[in-house]
Amino acid sequence: MIFGFTRQRHKKLDEKYNMYYVLYMTHFGSTIRTQRESLRREDRRFSLRQVAQRIGVEPAYLSKIERGDVAPPSEATTIRLARELGENPDVLLALAGKVSSDLQEIIRKRPQLFAELIRQMREAPDDAILRVVREVRDGDW
Repeated sequence: MIFGFTRQRHKKLDEKYNMYYVLYMTHFGSTIRTQRESLRREDRRFSLRQVAQRIGVEPAYLSKIERGDVAPPSEATTIRLARELGENPDVLLALAGKVSSDLQEIIRKRPQLFAELIRQMREAPDDAILRVVREVRDGDW
């Protein structure tokens, strides 16, 4: 037994982590790197060192993120990175396998309703989801 887990349970956790790594960490890092390098071609201020300095992390850490050697950074760092690269913070958080704290708070207030809403919209086309968003935003209900 390892920390209260049976070997079988521990193996399942390892498999789940490996799947998380493949789906999120490598895709998140490669997306960040691709965007940063694209911007660097036009503007030298987007070197790894300069971007790291502006978002408040060590260049070596940002390099490890881009290579997928470490887990995606915290919510705050991911948001700073998104803004620096001109990306949507919610999209980068999703690529990191995270949900912003403000959305978590909204969901916590009515978890059952939001869970059902999201599950019902899983297969809906984008235009249907946009229509719902506009109706809620504009108060047409």
